[in-house]
Order: sequence, then C-alpha cells, then structure tokens
Amino acid sequence: MISYLLLFSSAFLAATILPFYSEVLLYALLRDGGDPWILVAVATLGNTLGAIVNWVLGLYILKFQNKRWFYFSHKQIEKAQAWFQRYGVWSLLLAWLPLGGDALTLIAGIMRVKFWPFLLLVGIGKGLRYIFVVYVAGWV
Repeated sequence: MISYLLLFSSAFLAATILPFYSEVLLYALLRDGGDPWILVAVATLGNTLGAIVNWVLGLYILKFQNKRWFYFSHKQIEKAQAWFQRYGVWSLLLAWLPLGGDALTLIAGIMRVKFWPFLLLVGIGKGLRYIFVVYVAGWV
C-alpha cells in the first residue's frame, strides 16, 4: 500500500512545476512484480490530479500579473495564449510531455478550457504515457 501511495505522490508532483519523475518509480514497482493495471491507474490518477491543480492555478493566476513578484511577463503569457489558440484544446493530449506539458495545463486554465474536456484529454494522454512505460518495462 505504501508503494501505491508513493507512486501516486510522485505522479502528482511530476504534474506540477516541480521537477519530479514518476516513471522511474513506476518502472521499479513493475520490476518488483506490481500489478501493471493498478500501477497505471494510480499513476494516471495522481498525474491527472496534479494537472488539475495547474488548471485551477491558471484560472486565477492572471489576477496577480501586475505584482512585482509575478514570474511571467505579459509577452510570455500572450505568446503562450496565442500558441494554445493556434493548436487548440487537442494539444492537451500532449500534457504528458516532460518539457512543456505542465505549462499546457496551466495555459488551459488561463484560457478557461472547460473542465470536462480538459480532464478527458489530459487523462487520456497521461494514461497512455504510463501504459507505454509498462510496455517498455515488459520489453526490457
């Protein structure tokens, strides 16, 4: 049970802006004989919930854009919004990417993407990533 909690936590943290990688723990748990489907479900749930945190942050983050400590410039935000408008909501299937995936979920919040399409697309993308890790672990 502890290993599932650790996997959930690492997957959750990996979906935030913190540099964390849950695939390594998933691989280790698979090699120790963990049930692949349960591990995929736990990792996907944790990672998707972390992405929801980013989405919620995106809903409110622009309220602070005029503060001195605000991290992003107006130009960066405009560029990210233009990119998201160009590629659309379907780009959320790529929220699993190690570089830029977390930013996508934050931008989705800023762009006010509706929750259910967000959840569906992000969940599918993140689930497929963990299924791929299981496949590779069985192949190695």
